[in-house]
Amino acid sequence: MDEPAQHGPHTLDDTLGRPLRDLRISVTDRCNFRCVYCMPKEIFGRDFVFLPKEQLLSFEEITRVARIAAAQGVEKIRLTGGEPLLRRGIENLVAGLADLRTPEGRMLDLAMTTNGSVLARKAEALKAAGLSRVTVSLDSVDDATFRQMNDVDYPVATVLEAIEAAAAAGLGPVKVNMVVKRGMNDGGILAMARHFRNTGHIVRFIEYMDVGSTNGWNLEQVVPSADVVRRIDAQFPLEPLAPRYAGETATRFRYRDGGGEIGTISSVTQAFCHGCTRARLSTDGKLFTCLFGTGGTDLRALLRGGADDDELAGVLAGVWRRRADRYSELRSAETADVGPRPGGAPAWAGAPPAAGWPGRKVEMHYIGG
Repeated sequence: MDEPAQHGPHTLDDTLGRPLRDLRISVTDRCNFRCVYCMPKEIFGRDFVFLPKEQLLSFEEITRVARIAAAQGVEKIRLTGGEPLLRRGIENLVAGLADLRTPEGRMLDLAMTTNGSVLARKAEALKAAGLSRVTVSLDSVDDATFRQMNDVDYPVATVLEAIEAAAAAGLGPVKVNMVVKRGMNDGGILAMARHFRNTGHIVRFIEYMDVGSTNGWNLEQVVPSADVVRRIDAQFPLEPLAPRYAGETATRFRYRDGGGEIGTISSVTQAFCHGCTRARLSTDGKLFTCLFGTGGTDLRALLRGGADDDELAGVLAGVWRRRADRYSELRSAETADVGPRPGGAPAWAGAPPAAGWPGRKVEMHYIGG
């Protein structure tokens, strides 16, 4: 079920006319990888303090929020982290969410993003619980490069085996997300495309983004999606595909010889804020309306303070109707024509992320990608 159903009368629109259609739920802020673009080891080392268990939303609380969101137009839920498969009993949450329906009685599209480290042994149980499909983060098919990027010396072979196990369990088509960082793994773009051609899996090449404040992002490390497409097209000719639905984040291409499709996600160079339909629920129950947000609305306090469903629904609706976020468009406008500063430093490095965007951006492991 890749294509969301047509919007019913319960859809909420924000100030820019964007409907609430997707809810991404971070079920844990913990991860067993230390990927350099998300949870760099120098910040998230052995002494880093993660959220205590009592601060996490329970599965019952998550399901309650999801049920209220579904009543107001949400058609798709994606479970994220951290690494969501580290949350004990995650299959039980999947089963509870799979029972939810839209006001018109349709099933929700239920997906998960995972690093694949424990996916192989959980794939069948996740499918049986009601999960529709998975997206696996994989930044290189070269073992040495992959170990360097996950920074815990984890072998690529185990993740590749997990992708096949997920497909065999019926969690497909499996999408494979590669975050492309210049000077680290961009030399493996063609190898990634070659490996997954003719497999039925869909690779999506993601521009290295300035999520959070700990990954040392600067513009010079971004490989524009247009460059990725040119490299692949020179070896394996491509042609564009139409979006499956309004607001789809990936720009799609197919191989002209029928070898499958790829996608690019271009938050830096081709911002897609105008079609963003996603809200995010953090590990501890804060509702965010942008991946690059600096603060969220505390739903956990309402859940644990005795609020009824009508009150929760009113808060959710009010947050979304006031939403005016378009961080990536603002950032892209500010960086479109800037060159390096004297001495080679990128003009964007160390600068505020976008005009009028105050404070420290929330980290991806806490809000989900």
